[in-house]
Amino acid sequence: MTEVTDALRRQIAHELPEVEEIADAALRAKVVEAWALAIARSSFRSIRDIPPAGNPGSMVLVRGDQTDHIRGVTRLAMRMAEEMAALNPAMRIQRDIVVAGGLCHDVGKPWEFDPENRRRWETAPRAAGLPSIRHPAYGVHICLTVGLPEEVAHIAGAHSGEGELVVRSLEGTIVHLADIGYWTMALAGGLIRPETVSAKYRRPITL
Repeated sequence: MTEVTDALRRQIAHELPEVEEIADAALRAKVVEAWALAIARSSFRSIRDIPPAGNPGSMVLVRGDQTDHIRGVTRLAMRMAEEMAALNPAMRIQRDIVVAGGLCHDVGKPWEFDPENRRRWETAPRAAGLPSIRHPAYGVHICLTVGLPEEVAHIAGAHSGEGELVVRSLEGTIVHLADIGYWTMALAGGLIRPETVSAKYRRPITL
């Protein structure tokens, strides 16, 4: 664990340039703070150090790093939100929440992917679990710790399978679909290592 420094905050803002799309300066700063805290509390030194995968060892990109996924989901979510709002003016989409939620949806990954945590959990999986906490739940913890609004914490917690147990917000639904779309398109485009394809992506996507 290291200290959250201004240098780390600047690094995070550089790694996730889409943070500048957030109009609210306070929200923008808290998104950076969330990632800075998550990295500082892990053995990683950068978001780019995190393996480019959906889950540890699963849906691994053939190239790139974790920022490619986070930025890709955020950009897809932004475009979907813009197009839906243009087609449906009465739909009240909070754009800042979509962007912040896209950037923070995987903010729990430094915990779940941390090599030191993985070794500990795999050595004694019945002690604290394997993993003890998945990245969506840990992401909620990080979001609330730095004072992000519950709308963003909800997106971090509900973007994956855990979201099937709750009613997703509108913005959470957009980020969830962007996340699924990212991995589905990456697979179709040959960007996923074949041996890491998870079962749910081997069958047709139905709604």
